[in-house]
Amino acid sequence: EVQLQASGGGLVQAGGSPRLSCAASGFTFDDYAIGWFRQAPGKEREGVSCISSSDGSTNYAGSVKGRFTISSDNAKNTVYLQMNSLKPEDTAAYYCAAVRGGYCSSSYYLMPGLYDYWGQGTQVTVSS
Repeated sequence: EVQLQASGGGLVQAGGSPRLSCAASGFTFDDYAIGWFRQAPGKEREGVSCISSSDGSTNYAGSVKGRFTISSDNAKNTVYLQMNSLKPEDTAAYYCAAVRGGYCSSSYYLMPGLYDYWGQGTQVTVSS
């Protein structure tokens, strides 16, 4: 059974630097791209970042580029999202998801509709 477990959210002050984790199980990690997405109340889910486990390619939404860093530990089947310089507009539920054969060298893989498996969200609330 494919499982994705997101964690690391919480209440953070503006400018803070939390790290989200996505622990994956039930599939061959190296064959998949893992994406981070977020959804704020009343808004559509949007792609934040993704990483291809096979070649390490990454991609970022323009709104987080330079502030967020995605990385993976293939030995632990875990993907991380280091979030720096948080802003109140980063407040959202953050989800991780997986798609087989994805290559994050293309921003195409920031589209939520491509992903087959989803974890539960972890809430990040940024106070000003």
